[in-house]
Amino acid sequence: MDLTALPLRAAAARPHVLLVSTPGGTATRLAAERQLRLQDLPRARTPAEADILLVAGPECRGLRPAIDRLWQSLPAPRSRACADTPGALPEVLARCRAELAASPGRQHAGHRHENPVGGGPDAEFGDGRDEHDGDDEDSGGGHGGHGGHGGHGDSESPWGLPMAGQGEDRDGLLLDQLHVPLGPFLADWPDALTARLTLQGDVVQRLEVEWPPVGGGVGPPFWGEPWARAIAGERVDAGEGARRRAAAHADSLGRLLAVAGWTGAATTARRLRDDLLDGASSAELRPGVRRFARRVGRSRTLHWLTRGAGVLTAGAAQDAGMTGPAARADGDVPARYRTWLAALVRDVDRLADRSPLDPAEEGPRGGGAPDGPWPSAALVRVLPGLLEGAELAAARLVVASLDPDPDELAAVSGEVGAGD
Repeated sequence: MDLTALPLRAAAARPHVLLVSTPGGTATRLAAERQLRLQDLPRARTPAEADILLVAGPECRGLRPAIDRLWQSLPAPRSRACADTPGALPEVLARCRAELAASPGRQHAGHRHENPVGGGPDAEFGDGRDEHDGDDEDSGGGHGGHGGHGGHGDSESPWGLPMAGQGEDRDGLLLDQLHVPLGPFLADWPDALTARLTLQGDVVQRLEVEWPPVGGGVGPPFWGEPWARAIAGERVDAGEGARRRAAAHADSLGRLLAVAGWTGAATTARRLRDDLLDGASSAELRPGVRRFARRVGRSRTLHWLTRGAGVLTAGAAQDAGMTGPAARADGDVPARYRTWLAALVRDVDRLADRSPLDPAEEGPRGGGAPDGPWPSAALVRVLPGLLEGAELAAARLVVASLDPDPDELAAVSGEVGAGD
């Protein structure tokens, strides 16, 4: 009797999906999250619990080694696919589920997938076990930092992680140091962004940020697209900008609440985001948005968990060139998520505004234009000052409360790299 057939068939009927996105893939990522919710397919938070690896967004050569490492960590049976546009998602998901159902007992070796999006074999990604060694060198020119933590061929740093050593802490004591990378793919983390932490105990002593690799999508970032069109001279309704900004804030709140461990509220935030992007009216959204804002804004538990973390004064934000809600909040993590909530409520009341969008009006993360740096660049520049000296758990909350946009970071990464 085949004791594994039944659980394998059950896994194929409702597979866990590990969703990652590449720069320029925000629209596809949002559509994928909506598809998974509508099809009642659970999200996997780690490769170990995933049956499907779904890459949302255009091909990005600089991220191929990291994606291959994720693929290596998925247990069999497994399936893998890339959807570079939202329209490709239904077919891609159906194919992955069919693969799992048809070959539940297949082994890793010799496993190969067809890529309906690209119209040919999945040679763009290949099988991480078979092709990874050749990919590292190839992709290193675009994003050399990631090549290091693949761990292939480096006998002294397994999986690219430096061994623990000793170093002086801020009080002059000699303590063990542990080097831990966060990203480029991590649950509820800005995809493609890598933060390399030096820890002593659970305290961050040093932080180095690797920007997302250039490449992938074309055109302005998804969240800043209405303002980019308005700056280019196109007439854009103010209500369209308010809708996009409100959806962005709901998306950021969902990520922060998930990191804080409040999954129910995170799911509500993402439902509101999807309703905003689907074109729901102010009258339809207003009751739910206000109820959500009251519940989250008044939560004593959430405030207790996050108070005092990542304090950023208005003066420091101005010195860093920041604009937008993070600069206006003038405070810690609770100040920032309450600023998002207030803006969400305000923007939902403006969805029917047909007046022209003022290009000088701030987008979700502040003022930005195709001629200048996108506001997420300043959000990342303040991270070392906010995180060094913080506990590791607080560091995740601080990053989520700033929520830099990977699409904006990829758009300016070449400029930042040159500047650094």
